[in-house]
Amino acid sequence: MKNLVVVGGGYGGMRILARFLPNQLPDDVKITLIDRNPYHCLKTEYYALAAGTISDQDVRVAFPEHPGLDIAYGEVRGFDLEEKKVLLKDMKPVPYDDLIIGLGCEDNYHNVPGAAENTYSIQSIEKSRETYKVLNDLPPGSTVSIVGAGLSGVELASELRESRPDLDIKLFDRGKHILSSYPVRLSKYVEEWFNTNGVEIVSESNITKIEPNLLYNHDEAINSDAVVWTAGVQPNIIVREMPVEKDGHGRIVITPHHNIPNNEHVYVVGDCASLPHAPSAQLAEGQAEQIVEILLKRWNNEELPESMPTIKLKGILGSLGKKHGFGLVAERPVTGRFARFIKSGILWLYKYHNA
Repeated sequence: MKNLVVVGGGYGGMRILARFLPNQLPDDVKITLIDRNPYHCLKTEYYALAAGTISDQDVRVAFPEHPGLDIAYGEVRGFDLEEKKVLLKDMKPVPYDDLIIGLGCEDNYHNVPGAAENTYSIQSIEKSRETYKVLNDLPPGSTVSIVGAGLSGVELASELRESRPDLDIKLFDRGKHILSSYPVRLSKYVEEWFNTNGVEIVSESNITKIEPNLLYNHDEAINSDAVVWTAGVQPNIIVREMPVEKDGHGRIVITPHHNIPNNEHVYVVGDCASLPHAPSAQLAEGQAEQIVEILLKRWNNEELPESMPTIKLKGILGSLGKKHGFGLVAERPVTGRFARFIKSGILWLYKYHNA
């Protein structure tokens, strides 16, 4: 029996399982999934968990059950690529014939002094739970500073405004306008929503230091009862420390077939892979589809195409609380209740399909 080991039950890992199971997995192959948690976590919804508008159970989806699937719950410590083993904390190594690495990402603090020690995060379910407790235990009138006005920061700020209207919320961003990678129309729409709902946008900010209850913008101290960091991500530290080629962001350089160069048995999916697009759940799922296709061809000794089709992203959607949203669908801007309705529908379909 060949053992296909999938490290990480994120969006890429789940799509791989969904494509192989129940009917496409060859009889001579078994899958071992390794993850710290006994369920798949909807990372795109951690902002709502941290804000207190959904429960912990709402961001969990059970892993599939199948005779060809073994699940090992453990913490990955590294990889022995020569011996073809996954190294786990306080557990025996797991051998593999083929390996898919999908360990996800963590916060990138950009060397800002005190940021790692004095801010809260929504990059993992454990950290999102901690952030929820801190934010929802704050007394009325407290100040919450959110550093980074990308999609995560915007969604957290808007959701927290609806959850805790008694808080003073500040959203810091380096650009002149938030969501700078989006069309101007969407940036202005979101800015108007924040202005209407009493969220202060601090544009052209430069966070130089963070101390307990103090955030320094251009070296000017600003009192903050809690600071949440949403200003960038980087691959998991285990990936960053792997002795393989990486790009300038610390992501693993891969071939057009998604494997490490000169190693057709190790694939990288999601936030850890060097790709032309920014990391996203859609991108990880698109990669996963192609990796399954490649593995099936290799197992059947079929010739691979020289390159794979470009992964097409359908769009991106963000929420502004429970009633409004924004985004790009087929490269067309959408705003308001319609955008929020689309996002809610996609989330429902995802959970229903994987349940």
